[in-house]
Amino acid sequence: QVHVVESGGGLVQAGGSLRLSCAASGFALDYYDIGWFRQAPGKEREAVSCISASDGSTYYADSVKGRSTISRDNAKNTVYLQMNNLKPEDTAVYYCAAGGSCWHGWEEYKYRGQGTQVTVSS
Repeated sequence: QVHVVESGGGLVQAGGSLRLSCAASGFALDYYDIGWFRQAPGKEREAVSCISASDGSTYYADSVKGRSTISRDNAKNTVYLQMNNLKPEDTAVYYCAAGGSCWHGWEEYKYRGQGTQVTVSS
């Protein structure tokens, strides 16, 4: 089975940190751009971050820039999204995706996870 699975979400107070994981099964993540997306209640899904397979370039939405770091551990076939100084507006379901490009939207990725809930209390 080829799929990606997110983990690491939870309930955290404002100012806290979480590290989200995106683990791949059935393929090697290091050959793919990996994107993180999020969807808050009542809002559209938005791109949060992406890491390129070709040169490791990283991209961040303005809303998380300076507070988040995306990274790969190829030995574990996992991509991480470290999120610091979390804010209540970061509350959302966070998804990872592979089989697309950092320039693609969510629907254009071939492998898309089921998401992990992040809740930030004030």
